[in-house]
Amino acid sequence: MKLVQAKREKANSPQHARRQKLSIKLVEQIQLAKAQQAGSEFAPVRIRSVMDEATGQSHKVEVPKRLKPWWWKDEKGKFCITVRYGARTLEIVEGKNAIETDSMADVITSLQVIHAAVDAGELDTRIDAAMSMGKSGAAKAPATSARTTLKLPAKP
Repeated sequence: MKLVQAKREKANSPQHARRQKLSIKLVEQIQLAKAQQAGSEFAPVRIRSVMDEATGQSHKVEVPKRLKPWWWKDEKGKFCITVRYGARTLEIVEGKNAIETDSMADVITSLQVIHAAVDAGELDTRIDAAMSMGKSGAAKAPATSARTTLKLPAKP
């Protein structure tokens, strides 16, 4: 046996929790995009507690989650992708809030790159800015000295 001095860490930081929340939403968007590309349906479910009016007892029921895609086709026929945190659209880089791609395969690739960037913590300042705007109304986002750059794959 190896004996050591150890201390259990507390729960995750709020910043890490926000990163995890966005990461889960990005995984759902990737799955939705893959399903659309394959021509199938993707319907994640959530468990809800429902009260039976006749007996007065509650039981759990699986209900499909309403999931809106974060991408759309613009007037030129290109796909535009935005990253959303709650009701807010995140700026991916300073002054830019969307990514333009040519095909659905590029949408999936872009979402995967954004997911990797979120997991690496590259968008933490953008998430914090969106959170501060939500709490203080129309307050300006805090200025950051280092700009966040997202590494997108080169076009073939």
